[in-house]
Parts: sequence; C-alpha cells; structure tokens
Amino acid sequence: MRRTALNKDGRWIMANTSSDSELHKSTDAPSTDLSTDLSTEVVVVGGGLAGLSLACALGTAGVPTLCVDRDTPEAQSVEGFDLRTTALAHCAKQVLAGAGVWPILAGDAQPINDIRVVERGSPLYVHYDHRAIGPEPLGYVLDNAVIRAGLFRRTAELEAVTHLAPAAVRSIERGALGARVVLTDGRRIGARLVVGADGRGSIARESAGIALRRRAYDQTALICNIGHEYPHNGLAVESFTPGGPFAVLPLTGNRSSIVWSERADRAKLYAKLPDDAFTAELQRRVGEFLGKVHLVSGRAAYPLSIMLADRMIDRRLALIGETIHAIHPIAGQGLNLSLRDVAALAEVVVDQYRVGLDVGAEDVLSRYQRWRRFDTLLLAGVCDSLVHLFSNDLPPLRVARQLGLGAVNRMPALKGFFMRHAMGMVGHLPRLIAGTPL
Repeated sequence: MRRTALNKDGRWIMANTSSDSELHKSTDAPSTDLSTDLSTEVVVVGGGLAGLSLACALGTAGVPTLCVDRDTPEAQSVEGFDLRTTALAHCAKQVLAGAGVWPILAGDAQPINDIRVVERGSPLYVHYDHRAIGPEPLGYVLDNAVIRAGLFRRTAELEAVTHLAPAAVRSIERGALGARVVLTDGRRIGARLVVGADGRGSIARESAGIALRRRAYDQTALICNIGHEYPHNGLAVESFTPGGPFAVLPLTGNRSSIVWSERADRAKLYAKLPDDAFTAELQRRVGEFLGKVHLVSGRAAYPLSIMLADRMIDRRLALIGETIHAIHPIAGQGLNLSLRDVAALAEVVVDQYRVGLDVGAEDVLSRYQRWRRFDTLLLAGVCDSLVHLFSNDLPPLRVARQLGLGAVNRMPALKGFFMRHAMGMVGHLPRLIAGTPL
C-alpha cells in the first residue's frame, strides 16, 4: 500500500506504508501496528540550527533525511523570534560550506579579524590577530535569523531532505532493526536512525532515559544589537567584570552584537531599564572606541547554566547540540560545539550509507560518541573554569588574571595555539571541517 504526504515544497509525494518491512519492527515498542506513513534513512527531531545543519549536510551527500520541526519557517521568520547572534568559528564555517549553506550566508557574515580580551580596570590584555596564523579570519558573526533563513533555503533546494513543519513528536519507538517516530497528528515515520536535536527539554533524550547533569550559574545573559558612530574594523572585544563577561561582537555595517553576562539579580534590574537608561549603561561598558552607541534591536535575557548528558547515543539514537550539552557563552563556542557534532555524525552516517550498510548500527553510533565525547567534556570544563576564574573580584585572583593576560600577550606561539583551538582546527578533524566533501 502507498499513501500520499506533503513534502517540504507543499507537493504531494508517495510514501511506502507497507507493514511487512523488517525495518520498522521494534523490540522496544508495545504497539503491534508497525505501518508507517513516511519512510526515510534518518529522522532529525528538532529544526533548530543544529538539526537543520545536519539535515543539510546529510542531504547534500544524498542521504534521505526528514527533519521534524515544531514551527514553520514563516513562524520562525517573524521579527523578534530570535534576537541572538552567533560567532561562528572557522570550523563551523567549514561545516556550513560543506553542507551548501555558507554560499547563502556569506554576504551577511562579518569577519572577526581581531579579538581583544581585557579585564575591566586593568591596562593588561591579550590581543589576537588573525594574520599571525594565516589569511582566514578567526571567525564570523551573523544574526541567528540570517543563519536560520539560509538553512531553510538550503533544505528547500535538497531533494533528499524533507522539512516537516509544523510537526511535533508524540513518541519514539526503537528496535533492533529500525525505528519509528509517531507524531502528535498520528503520522508515523519509519527510519534506520533517529537524531535528537530538540534542545534542552529533548523528548528524544528522555525517551532513551539518558540522564542530564545541570548546574545553574548565578548569571543571566542580556542580548541586543547596537549601532555605533565609528567602524569596528572586525574587532571583537571581551571584557571580564565581577558580574560576568561583557562581549562586543562585530556585525555587518556599523553594528555590533552585545552579549552581556551579569549576576542574575542585577540582570533583572538592568533588563527593566527604559531604553535610554539601558543605552547609557551600554555606553559606559562599551567605552569610546566605537563612539556613540544606540540600540538597533530589541532586548532579550537568557538564564545561564552548564548542562551535559551522560551519553550521546542509545539504540538507533544519536544526540547532537543542546540536546547533550549547553555551555556558558564566555568563549562563544556554543553553536560551534554543536556543528562539530554535526560534522562527526554526518561523516559516520554517510560512510555507512554509501556502502549500503545500516546507518543506525551500534558500531556507527559508538564511533560517533568516541569521536565527540572528549572534545565536549574538555570544552565544557574549560568554559566552566573560566567562568569561576573571571567572574569574581577576589584580589589574589584578580592579580593572577591580569599577570596571566599580560604574559600570554607576549607569547606568540601560545597565542597561535589558542587561536587555532578557538577556530576548531586542532585534533582529529571530520572531513567537513578539514574542507573535504563528504
């Protein structure tokens, strides 16, 4: 039997609904009805930046992929849906390039040519100049809305990708030979692999009983964009204060993004300020290097925490992005870490698919977890340590920090290592990050 369903372009497609395929039998599923309305190789649960990036990477390599997205592209394109910006390291840019997304985004991407790290009130600093290690910028800054629009456009171009939206998952059934995702509207999707990309409250992670370790910081991130009198020349500045880091990230034109981490109690007070008083506080913190500043966007506040899942995989299930990790924005590595997950998982899946083997097999998923686990734990630990080291005003630590910043600034080899690490270009690199097509 065959049944029709809508694909990403609103056209009717034919989907296999036969119940005699061994692919959809699940030893974990109580249901005896094994039929499906749609069949694919990979189901990505969650249409955020990480989930859509994986769908684009797999689709570019020809792997049939279906992404279940709670909100339609139109709903996610409404002004104010996501006010955040993202600093994409070189590794993240490479992943998006390999997935065919970067050519869509490049015109709106602001290169980061230099990074200056300072402690407020100290004359000592670290200055990173991209020219010290090569011609490539240290990274790029884009509005999340721009990245999301580029991902939507790329998924619409890919015949191998179906973007199913709006849609929500009711249950996930996984067995020895296949998996089935049941939607709240009753539709059933059969696949060999389910990928959880549905964020911190992940139904995919919870369906596998994977424990989550979380600790809240007593900090909130205040987010907004500013316009300014003078050009930024591609300079990003991160200032450490007792309340938390204050980052100014360059955007296209005479605009910059503000990521202001502050103690939770004080952040509530700042968030309630009228625009003129809030802008005056921004001006005080930004300083004079950009001239007079003014708000060019709304404001948003996000409580900060560290979060790590105990595992990244289960039977026929792989987790990526904030489904398994959330870190402090102190180093601007959140989405970069997620896109490294994307690159590793896409590679092991594509390699398996091209030789006609099961993309959800246990050895494939184990390889992915081994590849990504250490990097995830290391970066989370480093960011957590930096938060505790810099978000205080203890005199001995303050002196040590200032001396450390000054010392690092006089050590070109060490600075070069830090820059390459921040760009995500150290260790065993997936092909997408190394610039080799999948």
